Amino acid sequence: MDTFLTRQRVHEQLLELKLKHAEQAVDHLCDESAERQTGYSEFLCQVLDAELAQRRDRGTQMRLKLAHLPFQKTLEQFEFGFQPSIDQRQVEELATLNFVAEGRNVVLLGPPGVGKTHLAVALGMKACLAGLSVYCTSGLELARRLVASLADDSLDKQFLALTKCKLLIIDELGYLPYERQQATLLFQLIARRYERLSTIVTTNKGFAQWAEVFGGDAAVASAILDRLLHHATIFNIRGASYRLKDRQQALGFSVEAKPHPLKGGDRRP
Repeated sequence: MDTFLTRQRVHEQLLELKLKHAEQAVDHLCDESAERQTGYSEFLCQVLDAELAQRRDRGTQMRLKLAHLPFQKTLEQFEFGFQPSIDQRQVEELATLNFVAEGRNVVLLGPPGVGKTHLAVALGMKACLAGLSVYCTSGLELARRLVASLADDSLDKQFLALTKCKLLIIDELGYLPYERQQATLLFQLIARRYERLSTIVTTNKGFAQWAEVFGGDAAVASAILDRLLHHATIFNIRGASYRLKDRQQALGFSVEAKPHPLKGGDRRP
């Protein structure tokens, strides 16, 4: 069989095997292999690598889409120099994702604008790139979703979905207070993930304020804290707001990072 017919057959075989990315790359790889006089094993490896690379990229894009991250930012984009209260080495250790493998949690406390969500999203992106399932939601949206599921008898389905993702990011927990029913359902979710699956929480409320946040129910607040903090890395970010910095720089002012103490439960990592 001549070279042209052989290539035709290879294209047909790859398409029949549903290896469309390898099929698209095979002519280029054939020419390159002939020029370099590579062996059959190396050529076959290159063809399969072309397929796998595209599949991995497609899988990553799908995981990022399903994660519902509010934006895409990386740890490399985070200005650690502007937030000296954050231990960069500790964040870099979290970026290895060992905490997900061990079912540990991360809690990011601090006033608005100090980069809590940026760090949470960056860790979420790391997890997506590593092939892990991630889901991000605000605390209020999550609470409302759970309460709504009671009305159509889909609470178990919601809990199942929220305990399938390896990493759950709950952003702005306590930004607004929760009703007691909402607080109870949030506790049930945290309890179901406890010691099995990792959760990242961002909040602008100190731990001493959590009873007030969760419908004035100190027992529920204590139970949530107990399970959330048992195996957790805690960051209390006490710096200035990035948003204020950007605004002031746009107006021509210089900005320095200054400590911003978080009221109530000032617990350091």
